[in-house]
Amino acid sequence: MTEQNLSAYRIFYEVAKNGNISRAAKRLYISQPAISKSIVKLEEGLDTKLFKRNSRGVTLTDEGEVLYRHIEEAFGAIGEAELELRRMKDLNIGHLRLGASTTMCRYVLLPYLRKFIKRFPNIRVSIVTQDSGRTLSLLEARKLDLGITAEPKGKHPGLCLCSPRRIHDIFVATPQYLENLREISEGEPDIFREANILLLDEHNMSRRHVDEYFKSIQREPQQVLEVSTMDLLIEFAKVGIGVSCVIKEFVAEELRSSQLSELPLEREIPSRNIGFIYSEANRSKSLDAFLSILEENKGTEKKGKEQK
Repeated sequence: MTEQNLSAYRIFYEVAKNGNISRAAKRLYISQPAISKSIVKLEEGLDTKLFKRNSRGVTLTDEGEVLYRHIEEAFGAIGEAELELRRMKDLNIGHLRLGASTTMCRYVLLPYLRKFIKRFPNIRVSIVTQDSGRTLSLLEARKLDLGITAEPKGKHPGLCLCSPRRIHDIFVATPQYLENLREISEGEPDIFREANILLLDEHNMSRRHVDEYFKSIQREPQQVLEVSTMDLLIEFAKVGIGVSCVIKEFVAEELRSSQLSELPLEREIPSRNIGFIYSEANRSKSLDAFLSILEENKGTEKKGKEQK
């Protein structure tokens, strides 16, 4: 839509709303002949009659009614957008769009989010949950302000990683499941050949990392059950369905309480980084506010380590 067409639709909208060219002219500070000329030009451009003229003013034709409904909705949306912008300016209200898997939300995001909401209650937060690959795509498309993912491999120009932490992929199962497996095997079992191996689906970045590990040790699990989230892997392991590949830091409590046992490996899975990722080209006041929470927390952690 050109600026000229937008002006013509504004004139049409005011004339239709007031039912009178003279009143519309006063509201728009435009002469009546200029309004009449704009309406004629719009009707010619749309090749349809929009108004019926009478002694008291104008009324809409059936076609004009259809156009008016859409124009009214469009200008209403513009009015709401202007109002929201004024509120954001007056009340210092912003919007922060976050993306992460449900597991990252639970184990990584929540502590920071509590502090952020307490410190900046006027910033609206939206959280989109999906796997790390999709989060990266949305960040690159500038549809998210901040994502929590594993550090991506390859080139992702413009994306910055902050507050990284090391994570370790391990295999866990209940002591009872492992004991049953030993009885069936009549000795120490070959886990990757005899156990039910629970993994994330093949599109997940964590799964691809583990698949690379299997290739490096030239092993392939024989009995694989795929699930969509890390939370399900943890829960399935806890009920004794099989051996789950999970992030060690996310099952720390279960390991301490011996609800789950970590399986020893001949060669450990290489550790990797997770962290908060954003696009430098997509910085905003809301994003800077969240990054200030991350920076503050980093300082607190550093101080705690020095005291130890």
